[in-house]
Amino acid sequence: MDAELLARARAWRNADPDPETARDVDRLLESGDECELLDRFRGELEFGTAGLRGLLGAGPNRMNRAVIRRATAGVARHLLATVPDAGRRGVVVARDARRGSDDFALETAGVLAAHGIRVLFFVDLAPTPLGAFTVKELGAAAGIVVTASHNPPAYNGYKVYWDNAAQIVPPVDAGIAAGIASSGPAKDIPFLPRAEAEARGLFVPLGEDLSRRYQEAIATLAVHPGAGRDIGIVYTAMHGVGARFTLDALARAGFANVHPVPEQNAPDGTFPTVAFPNPEEPGALDLALALCEKSQASLLLANDPDADRLAAGARDRHGRMRLFSGNELGVLLGAYCLSARAPGPGKPLVLTTIVSSSQLGAIARDLGAAYAETLTGFKWLENRALELERSEGLTTVFAYEEALGYSVGDVVRDKDGISAALVFADLAGWCRARGVTGWDYLEEIQRAHGLFLSAQKNVTIPGAEGAATIAAIMDGFRADPPPSIGNLAVVETRDYRAGVAGLPKSNVVAYLLEGGSRVTLRPSGTEPKIKYYFELRVALEEGEELSAAKLAGEERLAALVADFVRLALERGQPG
Repeated sequence: MDAELLARARAWRNADPDPETARDVDRLLESGDECELLDRFRGELEFGTAGLRGLLGAGPNRMNRAVIRRATAGVARHLLATVPDAGRRGVVVARDARRGSDDFALETAGVLAAHGIRVLFFVDLAPTPLGAFTVKELGAAAGIVVTASHNPPAYNGYKVYWDNAAQIVPPVDAGIAAGIASSGPAKDIPFLPRAEAEARGLFVPLGEDLSRRYQEAIATLAVHPGAGRDIGIVYTAMHGVGARFTLDALARAGFANVHPVPEQNAPDGTFPTVAFPNPEEPGALDLALALCEKSQASLLLANDPDADRLAAGARDRHGRMRLFSGNELGVLLGAYCLSARAPGPGKPLVLTTIVSSSQLGAIARDLGAAYAETLTGFKWLENRALELERSEGLTTVFAYEEALGYSVGDVVRDKDGISAALVFADLAGWCRARGVTGWDYLEEIQRAHGLFLSAQKNVTIPGAEGAATIAAIMDGFRADPPPSIGNLAVVETRDYRAGVAGLPKSNVVAYLLEGGSRVTLRPSGTEPKIKYYFELRVALEEGEELSAAKLAGEERLAALVADFVRLALERGQPG
């Protein structure tokens, strides 16, 4: 076995503050499992998309107490060096119900306190939006939420917000990464146990007061109080921490006919009823859909485990419960927020990402609002919104990304599945009072602002070869760009890695097609996947039935997807 690998594993084991993961390394060394040792010790978790995310276990390429200590040392060093009065302003620390979250949150608190930084610590489990809200509400220097969001049970993560209450972006992430690299072995990092930190005034418990202030703030986002409040709603927390908060928000707004999915209502980091606790995954909403039929509810609302995402469904005019896509939900909420918004200071602003539907842009133009697109991820959306608020005096009304992430207003500078659930229930109640469904309202929007159809295809390529294969696919499209896709000519190629005006560089390629359609491809930032996004803009003929146009458009969209998959196979995608 490689001597350098063995030395690296032994050094990590000797510096590990957690006896359990230290014993795991001992077992690996005794077994001589070189493949597993390579996977855990060849590299380390990269501090990137808003922080860290990875499998639980021992070693630098896993989530564990040693990794948390070193990450927090990096955060503390960069914070003290760059944010004025960071120690006094403090850092908000929250966590969800995942395995290891309690320990990781206390490790985070102990390292921050040892660096002289006050820790504003949620003593109970907290959804990610509450953590982000609290950074803004208390004027904290930063925030850290221990969560892996919608990933499978074997994962955990570490999400970082900066003093603007938004997720970190360059150069902050690079500064933290440099601090981690220079932090040394975990056992040598200063650490204060909770009791000692409290005695020094460096550990401040947070609780119901902040939860109440959050609920009061999001309650103002409902624009039609009282309308259609008798609507039947099924809600699932997906074994996460959202139930108490989302159910409370709905009750405060007057929704009394709400049916939580009992098997998924209590926080449980083992996720016993779903293998993959992501509302987008096939089968994840089966229990909720079954309860919809049993209760005859008209609306379905679902949060992911840390409650920063929202999935939703509604009955159509034929009484069938149908789930909205991420883009459909974004278009509904965006149009509703713009059209129902009371006049206020500043021109309204809506934002979405380069892989989400551009229909929001058409709606914004028609309604006289400002519109912006960013790279994928709410760290880009909210930081761009803050920039435009400062530079152009705009007022952020709504932002979304197609992966079920929505932010209404500026109460939380991140996606918030709790407030989005409240506002979508408000929308559904308003529709009910008008005698229409959410699907009818979507058709109203499409008739007024254009018909955009979207689809997505994810290709998972696991294992050591996965990253290389995904890179080869991206390189293949760059080296051999197609002149047409699905019988639509490519009118422009945008390689975001080479640079696109106004946006940071990113490993994304987009093909703009004739007629306003487009295809975009990018590797996932958190999973071994390559993602393909398709949008077809359908030109409606005078007097044409929308249902007929949709049906013909769906056929053309399917042909577009099939042709692009053929092109991907030619460029290295596994069959």
